[in-house]
Amino acid sequence: MTKHPISSSAAVTPAAGAFFNLRLVPALMMLLVFSAVTVQAQGLRPSGALRLPDSAARAAGAGTGGQRQADFIVAVVNSEPVTNNEVRSKLVRAEQQLSQRGVALPPRSELVGQVLERLISDKAQLQLARTSGIRVDENTIENAVAGVAQQNQLSVEELRRRLVADGIPYAQFRSELRDEILVSRLRQREVDSRVTVTEADIDQFLRDQEGGNDPSAIELNLAQILVPVPENATAEQIAALQAKAGQVAQKARAGGDFVAMINEFSDAQVRLTGGQIGLRSADRYPPLFVEATQSLNAGGVAGPVRSGAGFHILKVLEKKQAGVPGVNITQTRARHILLRPTPQLTEAAAVEKLLDIKKRVAAGQADFAKEAQASSVDGSAKDGGDLGWTNPGSFVPEFEQAMNGLSPGQISDPVISRFGAHLIQVM
Repeated sequence: MTKHPISSSAAVTPAAGAFFNLRLVPALMMLLVFSAVTVQAQGLRPSGALRLPDSAARAAGAGTGGQRQADFIVAVVNSEPVTNNEVRSKLVRAEQQLSQRGVALPPRSELVGQVLERLISDKAQLQLARTSGIRVDENTIENAVAGVAQQNQLSVEELRRRLVADGIPYAQFRSELRDEILVSRLRQREVDSRVTVTEADIDQFLRDQEGGNDPSAIELNLAQILVPVPENATAEQIAALQAKAGQVAQKARAGGDFVAMINEFSDAQVRLTGGQIGLRSADRYPPLFVEATQSLNAGGVAGPVRSGAGFHILKVLEKKQAGVPGVNITQTRARHILLRPTPQLTEAAAVEKLLDIKKRVAAGQADFAKEAQASSVDGSAKDGGDLGWTNPGSFVPEFEQAMNGLSPGQISDPVISRFGAHLIQVM
C-alpha cells in the first residue's frame, strides 16, 4: 500500500476572525524560511557537535521501537534549550517528507544546519509571541485540525490514525498547530500592522494596469455602430459614408444615446445584438479595435475606424485587467456626537442626553452640527462631528454596524463603544 503524505497547508479560522495560511505538517515546517519577524536569540550557545543516526538507525528511530539515544543540549535560546533529540526527530521527518515528495536530499551536513537554524528561529519567535500576550484557544486549534482533515479529504479520526501511522503523536501535532498559529498571529501584529498602502500607491497600481500593452492581460467589452460600405463602392460613396460615420461619432462623443444611434445608423446584423460585442480578452478582438480604444477608459468613444466591412464607431462599455474582478468600494460620510462617561456623567445619562438631541434634531428644533460643536468630546466636534468619507473597516465594529444600517439623513439611536456613547448620522 502506498502512503500518501498529508497535505501541508490549511486555511484556519481563528476566533479573531482572521485567516491564516498555515504550513502544518512538521517535516516541511522545518525547511520553510520564515521571515515575518526579526527576533534575536539572546544567549544562543552552541553545545557540541550533533550525534546523528545513520540510515538504518534513522529508519528504526522513526518508529516507536527504535532505541532512544542519550539526549543533550545543542543550543540555548533565551534560556530555552534545543536538544539533540529534537534536532534528530526534525531531521528524520524532514528527510521522510522530502523523499515522499520526490525531492533529492541535500547533503546531510547542510540539512542538519537548516533544521537547527529553523528550530532556533521557531523557539525565538514563539517566545516573543508568548511574552507579547498572544494566546490561542482550544476552539481555534480544533478548527485548525478540522481544516487539515478537510483539505486532505479525511475525517478528524482518519487524520489521527494517519498521523499515528506516520509516527507523529496527535498531541504533538496539536502542539505544533498551536505554535504555528501563535507565530502567524505574531506576524500579523508585528508586520502586517505596519504595512501601509497609500492612495498614491493605489493610483499608481491602477495606472500601471491600465497602461499594460499585453492584449491577453486586458478584458474589453465594446459596443459598435457599423456604417457599412458596399462592395465596389465608388470613391464618392465611400467619402459620403465616412462623413456620415464622422457625424455619428461626434454625436456619440457629445453624449448622445448610443443604443438609439445603433438602431438608427448601424446595419441589421449589428442591431440584432444591440451593438455589444461582449466581454472578452483584448487578443480576441480585431487589432484595429484594440488600437483604437487603447487609451480610452469605460465610456470613451473611438472612431470612425475603417475595416473591410465599413466604418466603425466604438464605445468602451467595460475595461479591466484580465482575471481581476472589478471591485466597488462603498464609502460613507457620516457625522457623530460622542459623549464619554465621567464621574459627573454616567453612561445612562449620556444615552439620555443623546436621545434628547436626536428628538430635537428630528423635530427641527436643533441642528446636528451645532449640537456636535457644543457637546461632542471627539476631535471632529469643531467640524460639526463630520468624519469625512471613510472606507469599510475604518471604525470599531459596533459603530460601523450601526452606521451601515442607516440611510442618508437618518440618525441612529445612541451606540455604545469602547470610546463612549455615540449619536450617528449618515450624510
